[in-house]
Amino acid sequence: MTFRTRIVLAATVTAVFAVLAASLGSYLATRNSLVNSVDDTLIASAHSVNVTDNAGVFVQVVAAFNDNPIFSTAALPVTAATKAVAAGQASAYFTNVTVRGKGELREYVVPEKQITIRQDGSVITVQAALQVAASLSGVNQQLGHLTLALLLVAFSGVALAILLGWLIARAAIEPLNDLTASVEDLADTTDVSERLEPGGPDELGRLRRAFNRLLGALETSRESQRQLVLDASHELRTPLTSLRTNLEVVRRVHELPTADREILVDDVLTQMEELTNLVGDLAELARGDHTELEPGPIRLDELVEDAAALANSHGRLRGVRFETTLEATWIEGQGDRVTRAVGNLLDNALKWSPDGGAVQVTCRAGTVTVRDHGPGIAPDDLPRIFDRFYRSSAARALPGSGLGLAIVAQVAHDEGGTVRAATPADGGTLMELHFPVIAAPSEVAADH
Repeated sequence: MTFRTRIVLAATVTAVFAVLAASLGSYLATRNSLVNSVDDTLIASAHSVNVTDNAGVFVQVVAAFNDNPIFSTAALPVTAATKAVAAGQASAYFTNVTVRGKGELREYVVPEKQITIRQDGSVITVQAALQVAASLSGVNQQLGHLTLALLLVAFSGVALAILLGWLIARAAIEPLNDLTASVEDLADTTDVSERLEPGGPDELGRLRRAFNRLLGALETSRESQRQLVLDASHELRTPLTSLRTNLEVVRRVHELPTADREILVDDVLTQMEELTNLVGDLAELARGDHTELEPGPIRLDELVEDAAALANSHGRLRGVRFETTLEATWIEGQGDRVTRAVGNLLDNALKWSPDGGAVQVTCRAGTVTVRDHGPGIAPDDLPRIFDRFYRSSAARALPGSGLGLAIVAQVAHDEGGTVRAATPADGGTLMELHFPVIAAPSEVAADH
């Protein structure tokens, strides 16, 4: 069933219910009004001095002890209810009866005062009921005309509802069809740089603007992906070229002295390690926050302590030491990614620290601060150091892919934290990685 058909069907069903409800209400109100008018006439006739003088009203008097009427101008039915009223055991009531030759009548049965009659040569006083009735033919005739009129109105209303529903559906579907055609064109061309007309303040305009935002996000994602591939291919070209050169030399390895062979093997191993690290960094960036690991509580200070111990082992060859100041702090996140981010900060500090230097590492209130005493960051480089593959002119002579700090920034973003870099007045570089703090698991359990 198409959307247009559903709109027409909904409009038709709504109109049918509305027309039927209005028609039924009109019919019942008219019927009650007409019947009440007849009832008022019967009540007035019953209290009249001479009931038989009222034209169009049929009269019958029934005694409590006798099935045969005492007086009658029409053969009205005598029921148990009628006798109960005559005997004074029930109150007056209205009812509809059918009499042969007179059709449907509206009857009013009311207790009559004691009357005197002659029976078996004697005069006696008895209790009786007065039955007055009037024909309902006029009422039924008017209700028949009303029913016919209401049926015509109902059919006209349904037909009008179908027509209006179709017109409304057409007016509503037309802009939706235009939007669908535009989206299908975009799907065929896959040109996410195109944008739809923003439209008005209605729901379709809102849908157009939402779709434009989706196209913008998709364009940004596609551009980031394209740039990542270009940057990755550029970064891979250098180590691959160097590795290929060294492998070509391996063909003549028997011609090289032993010392040169050792240097060649060390170069190849270094290049392989560089490629491995680059591929790992690319995988980390591509993964982003799409991971099957569930975040959980992390003791950040212990994590930093372990990372600093590993960094100390790496810095031992150059005499670089990592001095830690740690305070217990809990955060929530993915432990392996937070460890990777903290490790990258420490590796960056080690790379830029002078031989024999010290790096101050502080963990307090969800913030990891890493302070080295290297050459610092040039003001022009400071805004871009967390960009992917960005390497300052001073860093191009050093090993690395330019992805370490980009991974730190991505982890901080995905885990709800922040990262910033600054150059202190006395030189060096200061990095701050902050995560939202949570209560210790034992404290949370105690609260519950």
